Amino acid sequence: MPNFEICYLDGDGSLACSFTATCANETQAKVLAHAMKLRDYKKFEVWQDRTLVYQRPQLFEARQTLQ
Repeated sequence: MPNFEICYLDGDGSLACSFTATCANETQAKVLAHAMKLRDYKKFEVWQDRTLVYQRPQLFEARQTLQ
């Protein structure tokens, strides 16, 4: 099963907290990210390795990979 990093961001975009989870797929990681979100964090990202697979609010159309 793949590992995903879930990152919660402060209002200014700085990292507030993050954790790594083993999920069966991207959908499960997205659901977990929503379920674990605290009210204070309006923005979050889900990464698989170096690829951004999901973010809220949604600001991208396609997958982004860090170079």
